Amino acid sequence: MPQLSAAPIQPLFSVVVPVYCCAECVAELAARVFTVLNPLGSVELILVCDASPDASWAAIKALATSDPRVHGVLLSRNFGQHYAIAAGLERSRGEWVYVMDCDLQDPPEDMPALYAAAIAGFDVVLGQRHNRQDHALKRFNSALFYRTLGFLTDTRFDPSTANFGIYRRIVIDTINQMPERSRFFPLMVHWTGFNSSKVPVKHARRAHGGSSYSLGKLLRLGIDIILSYSDKPLRLVVNLGFVISLLSIVIAGSAVVSYFAGDVTVAGFTSLVASIWLLGGILLSSVGVVGLYVGRIHQAVKNRPYYVVQAIENHP
Repeated sequence: MPQLSAAPIQPLFSVVVPVYCCAECVAELAARVFTVLNPLGSVELILVCDASPDASWAAIKALATSDPRVHGVLLSRNFGQHYAIAAGLERSRGEWVYVMDCDLQDPPEDMPALYAAAIAGFDVVLGQRHNRQDHALKRFNSALFYRTLGFLTDTRFDPSTANFGIYRRIVIDTINQMPERSRFFPLMVHWTGFNSSKVPVKHARRAHGGSSYSLGKLLRLGIDIILSYSDKPLRLVVNLGFVISLLSIVIAGSAVVSYFAGDVTVAGFTSLVASIWLLGGILLSSVGVVGLYVGRIHQAVKNRPYYVVQAIENHP
């Protein structure tokens, strides 16, 4: 009678890492993760290569070949960091799931501290980075990005936290069930409403390469997130329409009063042209905002997958 193969053992920890232009970091990252987590329980490391142009996928394949705890996923093209995270989360099996970047600026040595805080009664524990080692321009861009994003999504963001954290299985399962095409991991975690905490962690300098998030990419990411997770721009347009309507009533009333008072003067060409251009610009902007939302609906109804897997190494 043929023997049935045993079901794969569920690890205690899953570590999900999106990888882009970090071929030099992958081996060191894996070694440090296993060193700090092995004493605490079983570990699987899921490395998702977001079609990195360097040798990152080759480095991941080499690790997966030599270590069954390492699982590699290659996306068919560059979908973006948060889509790579989604690909890793959907393949994670651990009771607790870590998410971290591949550049080692968030040291794996802080992972046990996050776990200790989590088992004290929290579903989400985020690493709160103090004394960030990024250059001044990146810190400014990040602060501006999160402040604007917070205002337009009515969500309070802490610029000192990012993806680095530990998440209970129920949190990850909830996020995996969300059907939206646009993925932004921190906002999705915030939406779930599970109890969370923060733990101070170190922030190291980037040893290899540089950040792929330019100001332009941050702006595109911000617009995509705002249109996908908030209707506040539409509400702002409505409020602006009310304000302009009130102003027009005041101006019309003032003109009527001037007419009956005998103070009517010939309207100036400059003020007339300025008013037309102002109202025209506001109307076009309003239609443009509505058009962006219609465009998001058009993308959503296609119901395409939000990432495509090209290859998998050492599937769990």
